[in-house]
Amino acid sequence: MKGPSKQNMSARRRKDEKALFDAFAKLKSGPEAGRFLRDLATPAELEAFAERWRIARLLDEGGHSYRGISAETGASTTTIARVARFLREESHRGYRLVLDRL
Repeated sequence: MKGPSKQNMSARRRKDEKALFDAFAKLKSGPEAGRFLRDLATPAELEAFAERWRIARLLDEGGHSYRGISAETGASTTTIARVARFLREESHRGYRLVLDRL
């Protein structure tokens, strides 16, 4: 018996992502988000999220080189470049959306 098709898996993944995004939208505070994320993600995943968020904030401040950010955060310059690309070029604009609300 065959498993689900790639098309069905893709549709299922989109539906699951939407449900996750909608769940985040229901959170009302930082402490609530923390409770949810600690249940949802592993400590390593939370660490990676926090690292990328710190990188985004440092890049947004300006005046920091990739090497300087790497020294401060311990992140690779590849990770910093990826965050920079998503901050400045990608269509999602999620980092920018939240940074502008702070």
